[in-house]
Amino acid sequence: MGTGASRNIRITHRATGTVIAEGPSGLWGIMPFEGNLYIRRKCLKAKWLRPNWVPGICIYKFLYVWMDLRLPDGTREPFAGWMYWLPNPLLPFIAFRPAISRRSDVFQIDQF
Repeated sequence: MGTGASRNIRITHRATGTVIAEGPSGLWGIMPFEGNLYIRRKCLKAKWLRPNWVPGICIYKFLYVWMDLRLPDGTREPFAGWMYWLPNPLLPFIAFRPAISRRSDVFQIDQF
């Protein structure tokens, strides 16, 4: 038996300390891929990441929409993340999952 337990990831809004998402790292939770984190909906703490319907395209991941972070206290962070709504079928783990960059200034990312 290995000693490597599944690591968890917590994503927090830096300015307010609000936890946005928390869950296990990997396909069934928060999936790290190419320096980004793709968040399974069950890991989101609330529906604070909302599409703003500004489209984008990646040549190999295909079509996405940008998402804004809107917290209950009125805090708004435009273009904080994105979601692939017409993804490449070879990358099913990014489909319809809100995503953020690991290098984002908006979010703090902790692994524990």
